[in-house]
Amino acid sequence: MISMDMDNISRFVSELMKKGFDDVAAKIEVVDSVMVKIANSSVSVVQSWKRMPVDLYLAKNKRIFILHFEPKSLEDLQKPIDSIIPLANRVTESPIYAPLPEPSKIRYVEEVVDKRVIEAANNMSNIAERVIEVAHRESIESVAGMLQVGYVETALATSRGALLGEKKTFIQGYLRAFAQPDGSGQWCYTSTTLDLSGLESMAFTASRYAVDSRNRSEVEPGVYDVILSPMVFANLLEYIISMTSAMHVIMGWSMFMKNSPGDAVASPLLTILDEPRNTELPNFRSFDDEGVETYNKSVIEEGVLKVFLHNTKTATFMNTKTTANAGWMIPVPWNIVVRPGTATIDEMVAEVRRGLLITNNWYTRLQNYVEGVFSTVARDAIFYIENGRIARPITKVRIADRFGNILKNVAMLGRELYNIQWWEVRTPTKTPYILIKNVNISKHTI
Repeated sequence: MISMDMDNISRFVSELMKKGFDDVAAKIEVVDSVMVKIANSSVSVVQSWKRMPVDLYLAKNKRIFILHFEPKSLEDLQKPIDSIIPLANRVTESPIYAPLPEPSKIRYVEEVVDKRVIEAANNMSNIAERVIEVAHRESIESVAGMLQVGYVETALATSRGALLGEKKTFIQGYLRAFAQPDGSGQWCYTSTTLDLSGLESMAFTASRYAVDSRNRSEVEPGVYDVILSPMVFANLLEYIISMTSAMHVIMGWSMFMKNSPGDAVASPLLTILDEPRNTELPNFRSFDDEGVETYNKSVIEEGVLKVFLHNTKTATFMNTKTTANAGWMIPVPWNIVVRPGTATIDEMVAEVRRGLLITNNWYTRLQNYVEGVFSTVARDAIFYIENGRIARPITKVRIADRFGNILKNVAMLGRELYNIQWWEVRTPTKTPYILIKNVNISKHTI
């Protein structure tokens, strides 16, 4: 069992420095989680984990090593670390090396450790049965999905003297509903506190979409106005906001590599924020992996690119300041939040003469990172909109466009935000429904 004793972790970092490294950082987590899987409207499996991942950052003579372990004790790491030392001078120097920053005072966000989440770990089957019952209030055949709760402790120590810790709870889940003959719908939910109404809304939305999407037909490829659900827009945002990572810009994996902060890159209606201090979302952080205090920031504000996401290395390379988004190598967003609009879904539909409502997607792929050319396959409930009304459910649809067009053609945003996280959206995201004009739609065939 790894001890989360802060003095022990600090001593571990000091011992690594004695081995001749110039910089050392250790991030240790204790993750206690329980997952229940749902299949054919029944609880199929309940699994529990007590994981203790250890991430290490080691630098010597501008050579960088980033290691991941799940050991039984910190002492188990000595042998693999010792094996790295002879290799240090054989590795190429990092062109973006910068020393770890000096520690500064951290203003902690209020920790969210919800006792109801911890207690729910012993009662997951009952919560799952509640979700299943709500879903079956609609005329569906079955549901499948997953619910997970957990408690996380994080400790960070650096050779510069940072010694920081944080605790949190989380809950997340998704549910997919099926209705004969061909209807299906899916929704998800995530939070740091146990909110049964959020899980019930997830179940109701999935089953309602399943019922409404029965008896599907096909639609011709072309250019359509498209309403994207929060599930879909959150998935696309994960790719878009990752391209604001300065490391991706430096490496040429970004459609923003030709842009600078201050450039207009989106509709003036669109504001997207990175909110590490939003304690409603599970990735809230008081400090980043370099021990720098986090802060909420606009990444795109009213259509204007405001900032690239930086750690100390990328900030030094680009002659600016860190944005506290480390990632020892690649800066990352913590929680993505879209500023809401004022529209209801019905008002969005009423604005569309010829368009689609897409509620879920998968297989998002980039064909050209620099140009932002991508495609994604729509799945589950998809609807054709004609003259301001939902006309019929459809199938076999793919979005094939450019992220730049998606951003610039935003025409309306919903007034209600939804917490989104599942295996197609790894970064917790809070976003509304969104109407985008002139989206290229192709036919998806299997």
